Amino acid sequence: MSDIPQDLKYTNEHEWARVQGKVVVVGVTAHAQQQLGDVVYVELPKVGATLSKGDSFGTIESVKAVSELYAPLSGKVVKVNEELTSSPEDVNTAPYGDGWLIELEVSDTSQLSELLDAAAYGELLKNA
Repeated sequence: MSDIPQDLKYTNEHEWARVQGKVVVVGVTAHAQQQLGDVVYVELPKVGATLSKGDSFGTIESVKAVSELYAPLSGKVVKVNEELTSSPEDVNTAPYGDGWLIELEVSDTSQLSELLDAAAYGELLKNA
């Protein structure tokens, strides 16, 4: 099983969220990128887009499949990882680092309690 960073929150759809005050950095987990295989393209929203928790905010395309990306929380997109346009493989090589997807200014911080901690995400993977 992949290492699961303890300082992140997780969704059932295998996105992670790094909470930095009211801004949350979002990416896909190591498990997700392993399931996808080699990532060849990432489509992300425009800065300023407003998302509701669970909304699809883009797609990630690999040699195996195209998958939707889902917002772990409601908020406004304040930054997108432009580097993924030319280096989508960063999602594979550094899913918790350079492979991040978007930064979201959270509009409802109470939703943070609905995300999984590392232990609960580990259980999700065991039962998958």
